[in-house]
Amino acid sequence: MRKLRRILRPLKDPRASNARHDLVEILIIALAATLAGARACTDFEFFALGREDLLRRFLKLKHGIPSHDTFTNVFRALDPQGLEAVLHKFGKVFGVKGVVSIDGKALRGAYERGRQAVPLHMVNVWAAGTRMALAQRKAPNRNEVAGALEVLALLDLKGAIVTADALHCRPDTAQAIRRRKGHYVLAIKRNRGRLFTDVKTRVDTARRPQRATQRTTKAHGRIERRQAIVIPAAKLGQQYGFPDLVAIGRIESSRKLAGRPATAKLRYFLASCPLSAKKLLDVARAHWGIENNLHWVLDMLFDEDACRSRKGHGPENLAVIRKLALNILQATPGPLRMRHKMLHARWNDAFLLNAIAHMR
Repeated sequence: MRKLRRILRPLKDPRASNARHDLVEILIIALAATLAGARACTDFEFFALGREDLLRRFLKLKHGIPSHDTFTNVFRALDPQGLEAVLHKFGKVFGVKGVVSIDGKALRGAYERGRQAVPLHMVNVWAAGTRMALAQRKAPNRNEVAGALEVLALLDLKGAIVTADALHCRPDTAQAIRRRKGHYVLAIKRNRGRLFTDVKTRVDTARRPQRATQRTTKAHGRIERRQAIVIPAAKLGQQYGFPDLVAIGRIESSRKLAGRPATAKLRYFLASCPLSAKKLLDVARAHWGIENNLHWVLDMLFDEDACRSRKGHGPENLAVIRKLALNILQATPGPLRMRHKMLHARWNDAFLLNAIAHMR
């Protein structure tokens, strides 16, 4: 627990100097409760009341268990960038090599009354190899591109391939990735106008491109097959302002659902590193880990979209706590399924203590 305290101690307490409950203890309780399935500040209090004997093994709790109002007030006032730095530090321990994905996610419950259509929007960074959240940043005025540029400036991307959807296929995003010593593989669609037309024409008419075919997969009632081709970019980056662009590619996906005709989809990509067609298939597939292994888990296991915290910095800070809990569970040996690890943390004191000890 000393490591955990050392990591959290630099956080600045936003409360008055006479606050009764220690900030680090409040955060540790919230993290432990989230590991066990708690989803809101009221849950944190109920968890602590039920596990007080366990908590007192490593917390002083000089003034007893904090109330749910105390948790609420702390998370609303705490500077989220401090907690986000803790998240980034945790992920950095396990490295950021391989595919790093960037994508936005709305916190659907974090909206003011009467403004359900415009909830808080976050930009998340996911390491596909370690299956861990690396960083997050609030999208200013729901501008996901601006949020992505801010979060990229925090990362050391040396040795990583950064992927993002077509929204982020922009020269400034590519430059931000290269500035942090990473490479990019960005999806491109018609939103890039003449650049998309040029890429599509070159790839579709290429005479001898590199080719690769992914093995046909059968799962969930569908049959899928993917083929990729890659060709050199031939100074395309200089023409359109994309730094170090060296290759462009296309993935053709075919999907067949039972009782329905097969459908085909073409996706095009820009890459700043020379990669084979097989590597392009692997990178594109790894990108979907941010949806399947981060966003889906946050919604289905941590019930993120149902959280109605919406005032102050509460939504952002609780989002960090959930990602820290997800990373800790991922790093903790135990059952293969994340849901089973959460159940272990809820029922097994030894497993919960061991999980918290994995916070580095």
